[in-house]
Amino acid sequence: MSEIPTSSSTETCPGQSDTPLWLFGYGSLIYKTGFAFRRRRPASIKGWARRFWQGSHDHRGTLEAPGRVATLVPREEAVCHGMAYLITPDVLEGLDVREKNGYLRVVTDLYFDDGERGEALVYMATEGNEAWLGEASELEIAQQISTAVGPSGPNRDYLLMLADSIREMGHDDAHVEAIEQALLALEARSE
Repeated sequence: MSEIPTSSSTETCPGQSDTPLWLFGYGSLIYKTGFAFRRRRPASIKGWARRFWQGSHDHRGTLEAPGRVATLVPREEAVCHGMAYLITPDVLEGLDVREKNGYLRVVTDLYFDDGERGEALVYMATEGNEAWLGEASELEIAQQISTAVGPSGPNRDYLLMLADSIREMGHDDAHVEAIEQALLALEARSE
């Protein structure tokens, strides 16, 4: 996997600025595109696990009360299911703004659900970025998500839409499901 620095330039792939490329989405990009794409296909990446360890003070929380959103962490046997989009490089400028809160572009192997393989660009936040919140129990994450609200809406909506989207694709994610169940239990107790 190689890192590609984000920038407002469309020269992500020197000499290939008009060549379509695959983008892999594993968080809100699964259910909320907001960008033009040529094709959309279910896919996965290997060796990476989805975790709610990245803070969000620009979309699903504030600086004073950050939300929690998905990122990827290395896990040898993990498979992360998501959605791949065939895009043109000009789309990256808008995505760089959307994913500006600690995310970097990286390239990784991509496995389509029909057995084909390829390579994809993926945005991931790594430990050490200014919004990194790190590991916590599913209950602690659910408690933070239950109260966080940002310019893109309540953090709970992000979690619930992601959990639903993963299920609709025919997959599961134990981490996401555990946080979802903890959140629903918290909400049931407060009724």
